[in-house]
Amino acid sequence: MKKIKKVIPLLAVLVFVFSFGACGEDPRTMDYNGYTYEDLQGACQNTAMTLEQMSYEDAAMYMDGSSDTTSKLVTSWMENRAQVGDFLGFGDFEVVKSGKTLTAAQTINYSIRPMVLTYVFNATSMEVTDITVDLVYTTGEKMSKAGLNTVLCLFVVFTVLIIISLVIAAFNIIPKIQNAMKKPEPVEESPKTDFVEQIAERETAAVTEDTALIAVIAAAIAADTGTSPDGFVVRSIKRRV
Repeated sequence: MKKIKKVIPLLAVLVFVFSFGACGEDPRTMDYNGYTYEDLQGACQNTAMTLEQMSYEDAAMYMDGSSDTTSKLVTSWMENRAQVGDFLGFGDFEVVKSGKTLTAAQTINYSIRPMVLTYVFNATSMEVTDITVDLVYTTGEKMSKAGLNTVLCLFVVFTVLIIISLVIAAFNIIPKIQNAMKKPEPVEESPKTDFVEQIAERETAAVTEDTALIAVIAAAIAADTGTSPDGFVVRSIKRRV
């Protein structure tokens, strides 16, 4: 009995949820600010057929001389039309209202892949703000494209990191290269021969000075003693400082 009492509130909640969902309005019966579901679907299909039957000359005229919205629509249609194959008919049609924006999307089936023509309205004034044409890709194609984008992003990231690493390494290498390219400045060294010659000159001057001194002393002694200085022999000369 207790278990039944626990299940009853749960069943009541489920009944309330399903009944609330059943009360939602059918998009086919809703009024879109004076436009019906069929009006929006007809606008999308008429636009698609007009584009489908348009010649290259008319397309070029619309791309050159029309408003931005029309020019962009025709340009996008001509670019995508060459990739979808033969026209097969119309597929699903969907109307979505989100805030102040209302979109009406018509799927167009082709032999290679479908396209979707989308009208974008201002939900309040029902003024057309944009019209787009997009290719419909399979889940496998979307996953493949996402994987390719991921690989490209990783390649770019690692390439930038490698370049940054090389730049940082160059800050250490460049100064070494600059120092290696500099010519060493010559160091002036006093030649050894000059030093030896200076010593020899000093010794020669000292010997000449001693010889002159010996001659003066010998002459003085000879004059004092009345003898000839030829017999004198000088053993050594001691200088007193």
